[in-house]
Amino acid sequence: MQFEVWAPRAGRVTLHLEGTELALAPDPLRPGWWTREAPAADGARYGYALDDGPVLPDPRSPRQPDGPGGLSAVVDHARHTWTAPWAGRGLPGAVLYELHVGTFTPEGTLDAAAGRLGHLAELGVTHVELMPLCPFPGRHGWGYDGVALWAVHEPYGGPEALKRFVDSAHAAGLGVVLDVVHNHLGPHGNQLPAFGPYFTDTHHTPWGAAVNLDAAGSDEVRDFLLGSALAWLRDYRLDGLRLDAVHALHDTRAFGFLESLSKAVDTLALEVGRPLFLIAESDLNDPRLIRSRSEGGLGLHAQWNDDFHHALHTALTGESQGYYADFAEAPLSALAKTLTGGFFHDGTYSGFRGRRHGRPLDRARVSAHRLLGYAQTHDQVGNRAQGDRLSASLTPGLLACAATLTLTAPFTPMLFMGEEWGASTPWQYFTDHTDPELAEAVRQGRRREFAAHGWAEADVPDPQDPATRERSCLDWTEPARQPHARLLDWYRTLIALRRDHPDLTDPDLAALRLACDEEAGWIAYRRGDLTVAVNLGDEAAAIPFGRGRARVLAAWGEVQPPDAQGRLTVPGQSCVVLAQA
Repeated sequence: MQFEVWAPRAGRVTLHLEGTELALAPDPLRPGWWTREAPAADGARYGYALDDGPVLPDPRSPRQPDGPGGLSAVVDHARHTWTAPWAGRGLPGAVLYELHVGTFTPEGTLDAAAGRLGHLAELGVTHVELMPLCPFPGRHGWGYDGVALWAVHEPYGGPEALKRFVDSAHAAGLGVVLDVVHNHLGPHGNQLPAFGPYFTDTHHTPWGAAVNLDAAGSDEVRDFLLGSALAWLRDYRLDGLRLDAVHALHDTRAFGFLESLSKAVDTLALEVGRPLFLIAESDLNDPRLIRSRSEGGLGLHAQWNDDFHHALHTALTGESQGYYADFAEAPLSALAKTLTGGFFHDGTYSGFRGRRHGRPLDRARVSAHRLLGYAQTHDQVGNRAQGDRLSASLTPGLLACAATLTLTAPFTPMLFMGEEWGASTPWQYFTDHTDPELAEAVRQGRRREFAAHGWAEADVPDPQDPATRERSCLDWTEPARQPHARLLDWYRTLIALRRDHPDLTDPDLAALRLACDEEAGWIAYRRGDLTVAVNLGDEAAAIPFGRGRARVLAAWGEVQPPDAQGRLTVPGQSCVVLAQA
């Protein structure tokens, strides 16, 4: 096979392959590249030594059997036999389900997660969104400190386990999306700087020097990231990628990295004959991110919409700290604005930021399915001091209201694992750093962060304590018990309504008609022939429905069809979906 590595500053490069040392030669056609042919079977261990330095893993390593710092291993992707025919599944009409492999089951492996896919198929979601899988130090962690962007974390099962998972998901009719991190690499085990200018001091991020997307040598760095992204979609037959924090990708070049990536993914989709998509996490509220390249946009297929989450969370909980402050004065009005306009901050002043923020979304040109809406995510739960879910503080009725607003909004809905049954388990921040100094720095940093907001040190879970991860594992006995079983049935009912009624997947924001009463606590909107009414207040609300007969398709609480005066009475903390008769 062909061994090759980009090491532009090296005077010589030696391949260490299964105990043999072989010199690589400079590639005459690609400056900075070193190559050599050598026989190697699947699983063969290898690494590269630069000049007189130590043997390092391959920057493009497809497998790290002994963790990020060990030797790389050859992976022959042609050896895997795919069994599930799969034509692909795009984003329009989708319902995503975000899960973390290490806590979705107590076993914390891809094979164990595959054993629970039947639950997701029965729930009715269409895609599983896996949190990052790239190798990171230790066994358990969130995965956002990965250091090998082409490989799969061995404790999860490695490359073959991911292929088995994808095959099982496709057999169950589920697409698979992977969360990838291009904006930084982990602080421990990252060997890329030894090989070349993968990072630059031209820009700085919360994690240190920025990934080099626009300085000298950035052509190769871009190709490195592009190659990694395409490998997940091609070699593992994934259906899409979620791009972590793209606002932290500092890039001043005229033809940006994200635009290049979207073009490459669209080209690959044509080659493989199935839809592929990119979902960005961005706090910029810039619609150019998801506008087509032909219209001057970057051509990404969707983005997370935190404005919807923040407005909904504030309306449900009354919280007003941090970024929730911008939504706290009139949360239902803020929610109404996101439901009809996409963004709440569309050039308006943000007190949290101390400046104007965002840009208006052109509703005539941007389909609402390009915005993801959610009541909970790993970020919005795990970045709380105690990792408490909405279920820790809300009644079953308010949880049902949150589900209704998420699953009947014009956006592509996304659920966070366990949300569908109101899981009582928290989802906390946990790490397993093998470097004692780094472990202590993370522990103290977490405590300082929340001490500034009034939290006592003893009340902030220790990320390095194995019990923190164990507390965060889902309890799979809950879905069969009350009150969890009733909420789970409500989620299934709402997702089935989305599937059976095209009005609920209509992506036209301008078509939605809405009314709300901030003081009474209700919001109602019409989507084609369907009406959704949600009462977050404690008292029953009389909501104007209009003349005409209606039938109840689904209700949480004792909701009757509208009376002769066209008034719909919805009990407190209840919700209903109606159709015109």
